[in-house]
Amino acid sequence: MEKLEKRIKRFLQERGWNHLRPSDLAKSIMIEGAELLELFQWENLELEKVRRSKELVDEVKKELADVLIYAIQMAVLLDIDTAGTVNRKLDYVEKKYPAELMRKNAKKGSGSGRDAEYWRIKKKKKKKGP
Repeated sequence: MEKLEKRIKRFLQERGWNHLRPSDLAKSIMIEGAELLELFQWENLELEKVRRSKELVDEVKKELADVLIYAIQMAVLLDIDTAGTVNRKLDYVEKKYPAELMRKNAKKGSGSGRDAEYWRIKKKKKKKGP
């Protein structure tokens, strides 16, 4: 990750973009995220069907790369340790949504977002605050 962050930092500096506003980067992340979402507009494809479509996967790669690049640009410009931040968030989410409990309650193909246990934990956390 460090190598990628250095490359992005150099990319920004070489173009004089190392003073971009975080709000502009946040907008760009969302715009590119919308372009990623647009690939699935009007369809609700299962994972395996997406994997089998080389054309769709190629388009996903392009849009996902745009989202990731803008996100890492923001991290670089704000001096955020990307790997450390992601690892800390994963630690938190692993505790919040224990794998055994989520796996037990997950419906095949649905992900945990539809499951009652997921929403119970989510509501409980909202009431408590961060």
